[in-house]
Amino acid sequence: MATATIRKPASFRLRTDLLERMKLNAARENRTLNNYVESVLLNVIYDEPNEMPKAAIEEAISGKNPNKVYSSVDEMFDDILNEE
Repeated sequence: MATATIRKPASFRLRTDLLERMKLNAARENRTLNNYVESVLLNVIYDEPNEMPKAAIEEAISGKNPNKVYSSVDEMFDDILNEE
């Protein structure tokens, strides 16, 4: 049995240029403004990175390998995949 999603009206003050851009994006995707805004917010709120990006974020914050430079993408991936 499907459960209904409860929605509550909300009001926001937005910059006019931002609102116009959102309206254009919604129209381009043939969606209502409400549906477009809700999906953008859902993507932002619930977008949880998997383990590889989390590890990369932690590595970047820690400063490990701050000056490592690769000559090719293959070299970079070989290095990443061979790390323990």
